[in-house]
Amino acid sequence: MKAILTTIAVIFFGTLTMAQSVSKETKVETVTFSVTLDIEIDADSKKETEVTRLYRYKNSRIKKALSFRTKRNKAKLA
Repeated sequence: MKAILTTIAVIFFGTLTMAQSVSKETKVETVTFSVTLDIEIDADSKKETEVTRLYRYKNSRIKKALSFRTKRNKAKLA
């Protein structure tokens, strides 16, 4: 019985607060701007493709160079 009354109270107060919050609605005026783009594109520009690496940690490049592996480092299955 107590659970039923608490759920009814929660639903009642929830709908009451929703009804009050809807009446405080403020309207916003929309503003539109026209935009013109003046961009010159050079057809003679060369496309250079370079690959760069982004390292998450500061010394990762050094650690990668120092942690080299050879063929003999691998474990062998007997």
